[in-house]
Amino acid sequence: MPKYLVQGSYTTEGTKGVLAEGGTGRREAVERVLGSCGGTLESMYFAFGDDDFYIVVDVPDDVSMAATAMAVQATGAVTSRAVPLLRPEDIDEAVRKAVDFRAPGS
Repeated sequence: MPKYLVQGSYTTEGTKGVLAEGGTGRREAVERVLGSCGGTLESMYFAFGDDDFYIVVDVPDDVSMAATAMAVQATGAVTSRAVPLLRPEDIDEAVRKAVDFRAPGS
């Protein structure tokens, strides 16, 4: 199952929601939204700095990740980006693929 790192921040309204629900309440909401698309939560951390949270999720496919991201971002309470994560075995498979590429100017 594809794995993603989701990094994001809460808007002012989203932060008010975290203050009202707490961290565990947000984790439950993340588990619920992922479950509705057939996904699961691997880990969730809150942070200081540019991003308010880092979440690692497993979802069935890219379409499910896109659906989840759009539904969450449409609320206006969160801005986020999902980064596909590759296993070392995935890189091994990529290395074995033949790619026909010519660098510009060569």
